[in-house]
Amino acid sequence: MPLPRKARVKRPIQRNTPFRPPSGTAKSRREPDDQFEADHADAGKPPRRTTPSQPGGVVGSPRTDEVARVTRRPRTTGTRASAEIAESIKLQKALADAGYGSRRELEKWIADGRVSVNAQPAHVGQRIGATDKVRVNGKLAHLRFAAERRQRVLLYHKPEGEIVSRDDPQGRPSVFDKLPKMRGGRWIAVGRLDFNSCGLLLFTNDGALAERLMHPRSEIEREYAVRVVGELTIENKRQLTEGVELEDGLAHFGRLIDGGGEGTNRWYRLTISEGRNREVRRMFEAVGVTVSRLMRVRYGPVMMSPRLKRGMVLELEPAEVAALVKQTPAAKSSLTMAKLPEETEE
Repeated sequence: MPLPRKARVKRPIQRNTPFRPPSGTAKSRREPDDQFEADHADAGKPPRRTTPSQPGGVVGSPRTDEVARVTRRPRTTGTRASAEIAESIKLQKALADAGYGSRRELEKWIADGRVSVNAQPAHVGQRIGATDKVRVNGKLAHLRFAAERRQRVLLYHKPEGEIVSRDDPQGRPSVFDKLPKMRGGRWIAVGRLDFNSCGLLLFTNDGALAERLMHPRSEIEREYAVRVVGELTIENKRQLTEGVELEDGLAHFGRLIDGGGEGTNRWYRLTISEGRNREVRRMFEAVGVTVSRLMRVRYGPVMMSPRLKRGMVLELEPAEVAALVKQTPAAKSSLTMAKLPEETEE
């Protein structure tokens, strides 16, 4: 009796497809050949349309849809309006930053109708943008916003016999005639020195920085070398450091140091943290001493360099300007800054 044949076992046909385990079982790791085939399965087919904002993503694919759901930001109303407000600036501030004058002076110009925006009369507090055309006294104002303007600072060794003003009825020489020309703005004097005083003067193209450097609340220290006729007594020195009464209030020096001298001429080095009109001279006069020469040698952290000769101009490097801004006290609110007094002579 012949032996029964072994029952043939029907083996499944091996297919070149990625292995997919039955449901309910753990998925196995793809073999390298299978992965290669899967990655190149679409070779020779026309490329499928992709989303421009998501390079390589296939429209309608689960992964792309998932990414879109994660990265798409919900629309909010007023976004464009907020951006426009953020890019705008008050008219008087933009003009002050460009060196046209103090904010208080410019507010008066606007109220007097000397300023127009897009051929229409301007009003105080009006906000402008980069595309607006501003004219001052009929002339187009070239304004640059903070992001477009590079802060510049000049050091000038003022000699006696020059006035710190652009307009002088007497026609006296002006310090502004010695400064380099600037396109799209004007130089702003940081404080003043009177006609008979000499020494360090700072100029900048940034109105906000000028205000920070001049504002009384900043209490930025100025240092002077002063020659007087006669000699201060111990009582005179005590009065000048503790305070003398002037017509516009009490004033005092931070430091007062004897600088030597011969005969009737004596030199002193002193510091003061404000800049009222002719304040140093008036303080010496209050104790009966006459100032024969006054020279500013330092303004805040800026010293007058020995290589800066009379009538010479020196521009700070960008790194030096950044250091000056960093050491300058932060600006006050616009309401406080609007009360900044006019630039005074010391």
